This record gives sequence, C-alpha cells and structure tokens, in this order.
Amino acid sequence: MTKTADIILQGLKELGIAHLFCLPGVQNDDFFDALYNEQGTIRPIQVRHEQAAGYMALGAAMATGRPQAYCVVPGPGFLNTTAALSTAYAVNAPVLALIGQIPTPAIDKDYGLLHEIPNQDGILASLTKAATRILDAGEAHDKVHAVLSALINGRPRPVGIECPMNVWGAEVDSEQTLAPLVAQPVAPDPALIEQAAALLDQSTQPLIIVGGGAQHASAEITQLAEILQAPVSAFRTGHGVLDSRHYLSVTSPLGNELWKDCDVVLAIGTRLQMQQMAWGTDDQLKIIHIDIDEAALGRHTDPAIGILADARLASEALLEALSANNRSRPNRQAEMAERKTQMAERLAHLEPQLSFLGAIRNALPEDGIFVEDLTQVGYVSRFAFPVYQPRTFLTSGYQGTLGWGYASALGAKVACPDRAVVSIAGDGGFMFNAQELASAVRHNIAVVVVVFSDGAFGNVARIQQENYDGRTIASDLKNPSFSALAESFGVMALEAGGPDELETTIKDALDANVPALIEVPCGEMPSPWDMVLLPKVR
Repeated sequence: MTKTADIILQGLKELGIAHLFCLPGVQNDDFFDALYNEQGTIRPIQVRHEQAAGYMALGAAMATGRPQAYCVVPGPGFLNTTAALSTAYAVNAPVLALIGQIPTPAIDKDYGLLHEIPNQDGILASLTKAATRILDAGEAHDKVHAVLSALINGRPRPVGIECPMNVWGAEVDSEQTLAPLVAQPVAPDPALIEQAAALLDQSTQPLIIVGGGAQHASAEITQLAEILQAPVSAFRTGHGVLDSRHYLSVTSPLGNELWKDCDVVLAIGTRLQMQQMAWGTDDQLKIIHIDIDEAALGRHTDPAIGILADARLASEALLEALSANNRSRPNRQAEMAERKTQMAERLAHLEPQLSFLGAIRNALPEDGIFVEDLTQVGYVSRFAFPVYQPRTFLTSGYQGTLGWGYASALGAKVACPDRAVVSIAGDGGFMFNAQELASAVRHNIAVVVVVFSDGAFGNVARIQQENYDGRTIASDLKNPSFSALAESFGVMALEAGGPDELETTIKDALDANVPALIEVPCGEMPSPWDMVLLPKVR
C-alpha cells in the first residue's frame, strides 16, 4: 500500500536527502508515521522551534549545494519558518519546505480550526520558486515530481509542498512510482561565448565578479582569472570561489577601486546589484553577465553580452574559447600585493574586529565552515575574513536575517559532520535561537558558537548615537550569563577575554568535538560601514 507520504519520501530519497529537520504535530502525524520506517535512510532532526528547522535546512543546503528539507505544521508553525525561507530565496539555497494543512474540506473556510490561516499556499508560493498543494492522493506523483524537478533545475531556490492532514495517509495507485528526477544544466550559446571571449581578449583591465551561483565553478574560474590576469572580487555569497590566498583574489573594497578603471567586467553567478547600483556604470564599461536565471540578466543595466547558462558550463566554454584567442598578459602579482598592502592600511582601524577574525581563521581548518551573523565582527568578515574553499563562508546575504547564524550552523554541521563549523553571533542575535542549544546536545551537533556580548544591539545603538544627537532607545540589552546558560543545557562553556584567548578556546572546543559556546565580553567597536557601503566610482 503506497500513500501520499510515501511518494514524498521516495522523492527525498532519490534526491539524496539524508536528514529531515522537523517539528512534528497533529496535521503531519501520518507523514511522520511513514517516516518511521525510513529512519535508516532519512534521519529526523527535531528542533525546539520551527524557525530553527528552516534555518538548519538552509545551512545544510548552503554548506553542500545539495537539496535539503524541513517539515512543520501549518499556520503558526509554517509562519515561524518564513524568515528562513526568505533567506533561502535570497541566497539561492535549494530548500524543500514540507508544510501540513488542515483537512481538505475546511481549507480557506475560516472555520477556526487548529492552525488555520488564510491563503497559506499563496504565502508559500510567494517565498519559493515553485509550490504546490496536494488536494488528492491521485495528484501526488505529478505534483511532487514537478516541484522536486524545479528544486534541482534552474536557479537554486526553495520550493514548497503543502499537504492536508487527510491526504498524507491517503492511498495512491500502487502501480505508479515517482518518475526519475533529472537535473538538466543549461549550456551556453556558443555564439555568445565566442563574442564574450573576443571582448575579453581585447580588454586591458578585466575584472571578475562572482556570486553564490559560481560556487561550483571554482576550478574553472580560477583558470579564467589566471589566463586573463583578472582580479576576482566577491562580497558575501561569492566568497571561496577563488581562494583568498590567491594573488588575484581581492576584497570588495579593493574591487571598488578596480571597478573605477576596469574596461570589461565578467560577472558570473551574481546579481551584480551592488556594483551596478552603488559603484556605478558608464558607456566605457562593458559587462559580460553569466547567470542561470534569465531574469537576472539586464535587471539593472543591459549587459554588453548576457549569457543564460550554468556557471561551470559557461566557464568551461570560455576557457576553451580563450585558449585559442587570448593574448599573453603580464603577471599582476606584484601589483596586487602592493594594492592589498595599501588596503590593509585603510582597514587597520577596524579593531578588535580584525584580530577576532584572525583568531577564528587561525583556529579553523582550511575546510572549516564559518557562519557569520549580523554583528560588528560579522560585518567586517564580509571583506576581511580569508576564505579558502567554496561553501565555507555562510551568510544570510541581502536578507540580513538577524539571529539566523547558530541554527544554520547546526544544519551545516549535520550535513558536513567531518568538518569544523564555527558560528559567530552578537548577544542580541544569539538569543533568537538560543533554545537550539538543546537540539545541539540532543543530536550531538558539535558546532562552536562564539557570542560577542556588548549589552546592546550594537549597530542599532551606534546609528542612533550618530544620527540622533546621542539619543538611544530600545537598543540596550540585559543578558544572562551565556556561559551559565550553555552549561545548563549541557553545552561546553568557555570564555575568551580577547583575540589570543579566542583562538585558543576555539581550538580547545574543536578538539573536544562537542557542542560548545564561547562567550566574549566586549565593548563598542568601530564602524565598518565605510568599507561596506562603498562609494560610486563611475
């Protein structure tokens, strides 16, 4: 006997989804009963708050680049996950949301049933690239296949399946099985590749900008950069595409300087929003924009050449075209070294943030995963934290989701159990998901979270002070002892009084391989915003 829940579980298994982040409830009981028989293949990771289920799936998806899933009850349960869904949408993460629903006959009738909300499927659709409601078991095969196919094709973004409580356990045609799920990467137009290669060959000051859509094309983009002697710049989600230690890897502040004089920009897997809207464009700047989403091409300004394609396939094609046509170029290693030295002098005032980031980098293995949050240290990490490998710098991107980091780090660790994961948080943001210390202990998820405690929503307080004659309101905090809080959950608790102690304590926590919290008391830190909100240069 095959049920709707079985079809969905079949889809999860075919996609290689090994964990389901979840919080069960009555509207999903039949689904979890079906999951009981699949625990050897799909491990349920129950959380203490629904938002953490969404964030854990998000972190797992970002760290692996592969689909991940969560399941919660409808109404308030679903709404609690929408911050994670909106963040997954922003950072292009392949997350599957499995959402329960009240009985089919009662949907949108305003009866006042448990967890009933109006237009739940519309809300789900607004936060995903594809969403469906399964109203009848006979629809399950086709609707599940359509949504899961969307999950693995095109621009990576979340998708959703909503299933009423009376449909999860309903029988489907036992002779049917879910059709194979096939990923079909988009190959570039050869003619456009030739045009792009010709334009790059003519360039004298090329610049490469990468985003999250280029994470799987690291090797190819590294070769492109070396052939073109083109610096590579990333801001948030593009970190790690090119190893930060490579002489052609440049931070966004240095990218801003180079943008002023570059003649051809090769943008790969990025919205290019900040550069075009903030840094500026002019008639002399030629942009080659490669993206898997056709709508992203020309959203801000029309590129000289827009190429709809998978980043890796397009980069491979460009390499082949350039190998036949590209002229020899002088090595820019000495130039980049000098520029980086000068930039380091400009950033030197950002202490203690730089030293804290240096301590984390020194303690973290090369393949370790760093999860930033919206803290004074986190803001600086966007342009000052060295990233050595793809998918090792996790960020909420433009969504700027305060408090997302710890739960997302737990998901990253579940998906990558053999890699070190360090999450940073401020005292304000950490309390958004402090309850998940319990989940870390329950499932032995050995994430190290560093909590910088300054007794305030620090960025809010500074903006208030600077813009409103020193008046502050609702930005101060009364904190618990974070060390005592961690110990009460059974989490390893440590304290660090400065960067040197932080490096040592992180190493100790990683060596222990248990859930750990490091509290770092700190004061007001200098503003990084002149290095984040960079000036118009064209």
